[in-house]
Amino acid sequence: MTAYKDRSREELLQIRDELTEAYEAFCKKGLKLDMSRGKPSAEQLDLSMGMMCVLDNFTDLKCEDGIDCRNYGVMDGIPEAKRLLGELIEVPADNIIIYGNSSLNVMFDVVCHSYTHGVMGMTPWCRLDKVKFLCPVPGYDRHFAITEFFGIEMINVPMTPDGPDMDMVEKLVSEDEAVKGIWCVPKYSNPQGYTYSDETVRRFARLKPAAKDFRIYWDNAYNVHHLYDEPQDVILELLHECEMAGNPDMVYKFSSTSKISFPGSGVAALSASKANLDDLRKQLKIQTIGHDKVNQLRHVRYFKSIDGIQKQMKKHAQIMRPKFEAVLDMLEKELGGLEIGTWTRPHGGYFISFDAMEGCAKAIVAKAKAAGVVMTGAGATYPYGKDPHDSNIRIAPSYPPIEELIQATELFVLCVKLVSVEKILEGMA
Repeated sequence: MTAYKDRSREELLQIRDELTEAYEAFCKKGLKLDMSRGKPSAEQLDLSMGMMCVLDNFTDLKCEDGIDCRNYGVMDGIPEAKRLLGELIEVPADNIIIYGNSSLNVMFDVVCHSYTHGVMGMTPWCRLDKVKFLCPVPGYDRHFAITEFFGIEMINVPMTPDGPDMDMVEKLVSEDEAVKGIWCVPKYSNPQGYTYSDETVRRFARLKPAAKDFRIYWDNAYNVHHLYDEPQDVILELLHECEMAGNPDMVYKFSSTSKISFPGSGVAALSASKANLDDLRKQLKIQTIGHDKVNQLRHVRYFKSIDGIQKQMKKHAQIMRPKFEAVLDMLEKELGGLEIGTWTRPHGGYFISFDAMEGCAKAIVAKAKAAGVVMTGAGATYPYGKDPHDSNIRIAPSYPPIEELIQATELFVLCVKLVSVEKILEGMA
């Protein structure tokens, strides 16, 4: 297929007219399709409905140490939930605090704690002239929203297939005491689906930060979210690597069962060193008398062990994999060789990252919306919603039924073609 940039002006004008006619036909269909967020589909949610039956009015609701899960108490999680989540995030149960349903909530609380009271007795960030965070880009918009909420300056760090640009990370962290953290989605990253290499993880563990209260915010949201039995990405466990490198306190590791069981009522966890956990417990004992232990017990009784979680995730993959492959096949069929876009082919996670020609992303997303397909806003994968190249678009295949997904992708590639042709013609004027 000949690249658009190699076509004559007359050819491109004819292509534009044909694409415009096809786009107008889509507009007349009255579509109302949503590809804006990485939400599990109703079919995926149905996989966990058996969880609703593991507890009933005849069930013993005491956890293994005899505590009645219906009552107050057990601030940082019942023992069996700590073991289950420990298996999920590959850390000892002693290094975990169990929270409520949302790991994003936990991340917000940890940043808030650092901002108002400081990290392990150090100066609260609110008393400092400047606080900065490193943000691998493209990245997760809700991470960036947290740091923006607290007025923290965000610095873009380019992502590579092996993880963030570690030369840049090492330089900024070691030279600037105002750099207090970095956001990371280390496995099947949002949105590119990249997994950090062993060398990247080891370089994180060996960082020499100028700020003693620097922390790595390690959001391991997709640790077991594989699309295939093979290949599956594998990542080194950072908490252990930090301990071996002599930096045991440098990482907060976040996880949850949100896309394993029910996103609205999963179980979230934070793992870190004993010193970090003791510091956070000071706030936790003021903030709550205990999170939802009945829900913790429900998850433990349903999944039983990491084997139960892995079996569940294979069922999720059977639903997700055809959707990802349908999108990727159409991108290749319709856009391959035109040189107007590139995209990732992840082995897991929830997203495909698409890079359009520079200056085209906003127009593509706007055209899709006008024709009835809502996508993640262009720029959302960058701090402050500002993509300096206006090129990255996050594709979220999980939520729509596959028939609607195919239709939405057809419209998307049509918008990519039309906007790209118009952009090339502008350059010829």
